[in-house]
Amino acid sequence: MIFKDYYKILGLETNKVSLEDIKIAYRDSAKKYHPDVNKEDRVSEEKFKDISEAYQILSKASSKRKYDRSWNYYIGRKKKSYEISKKNMNAKPKDFFNIFFGNQEEMQDIQKDDKIKIKIPQKGENIETQIEISITDAFFGKEKSISLKNIDGGVRTFNVKIPKGIQNNEKIRLMGQGKEGKNGGKNGDLIINIQINDTSKFKLDGLNLKTSVNISPWEAALSTNLTVTGIDDDVTINIPRGTQSGEDIIIKNMGYKNKDGDRGDLIVRANIVIPKDLSKEEEELFTKMQKISRFNPRKQLT
Repeated sequence: MIFKDYYKILGLETNKVSLEDIKIAYRDSAKKYHPDVNKEDRVSEEKFKDISEAYQILSKASSKRKYDRSWNYYIGRKKKSYEISKKNMNAKPKDFFNIFFGNQEEMQDIQKDDKIKIKIPQKGENIETQIEISITDAFFGKEKSISLKNIDGGVRTFNVKIPKGIQNNEKIRLMGQGKEGKNGGKNGDLIINIQINDTSKFKLDGLNLKTSVNISPWEAALSTNLTVTGIDDDVTINIPRGTQSGEDIIIKNMGYKNKDGDRGDLIVRANIVIPKDLSKEEEELFTKMQKISRFNPRKQLT
């Protein structure tokens, strides 16, 4: 570990500066390296911590005087910075102050005084939650309100804009809406996991949408055209002659569409429905068909 030159960290060449000079230097450096300006930049984040640490020490006349003793010893006298050995990496808090403010013999008067507390900015913890939306809301997008309880029992309400085409289990991040930061650190984020629920009409399978349509036995046997309701439009499909119950009819590019504009298919499953209540004429026709038809559905299973 190397002795930290707090003046150099703040962009100052000497310790012969006023508290106002230090304040101005801190303001300029903090603005340049603030995490909100340099998002996801670990180097800037560490630099900002050093800047905050330097200001904590140099902004108070008493702690500045104590620090200047070590600064004059290591920097003012143009002594080379020294490094602590690996065994000091696990130093106790008391040793930490020895490292930064001089050796133990030289700085005993500092430790007898009120100890300097260095407060490093810490980002607050993220909060994670989940909300459920329908396929339709996910397809078209929607704004939803969610309420979360605070530690003190209060309730915070957030308006969350669900972008159209969001994917199942995709996350939405609300910057700075998590737990509060410490020592001037920025707040954590609110991370919302999106759970897309199937509806009675549609089931989501990747980018494909699955639905079903009921057809009569004669429609399945003879073929017919019928209209199917898609998620954003109606489409006419053909039921081929001899369609079996459970067969799928695929309609290209009528499925779910993601945020990039990629779109899946609409898969329509045909369900043959037998009428329960027959008219006399219908019963006669089915009876006649039973007598004349040579079709044996059980033969296909042998």
